[in-house]
Amino acid sequence: MQSKAAPATVPTEPAMSYVQMLEQVRYHGAYPTRERAEEVVSTVLAALGRRITGEERVELAARLPREAARIFAAQIPESDPMTGWGFVRDLATRTGGTLATTRWDVGSVLGVVARLAGPVLLDRVLAHLPSGYAILFGRAELTQAA
Repeated sequence: MQSKAAPATVPTEPAMSYVQMLEQVRYHGAYPTRERAEEVVSTVLAALGRRITGEERVELAARLPREAARIFAAQIPESDPMTGWGFVRDLATRTGGTLATTRWDVGSVLGVVARLAGPVLLDRVLAHLPSGYAILFGRAELTQAA
């Protein structure tokens, strides 16, 4: 008798609180205050919420602290594909930030999101996004030679 693979379980409680998430982002991003870290988290999660759809969206929201999940899930996903660089450029335009600062902010937040997601879910999320997002989550972007 063959056993079926168990469905992926979604944790009922996030691995860290919102305050812990803010402190992680503050530490990794070297932000001077928790308030600044919170601004960055809110902006980046809202932008990410416009990019991720499907089961991965639901599972990622379940792994984020409640406050972060609300910000992420409140966004309506956009259908136009956007590369990782396009994501940073779009966010810089929306916030009035420089490309370098916005790239730093994105990496500071998405590095923490990657740890909360875990490697299996992050693999699935990245598989559904255009090229250039892996590096934003702190991973190498591997591509096949043509």
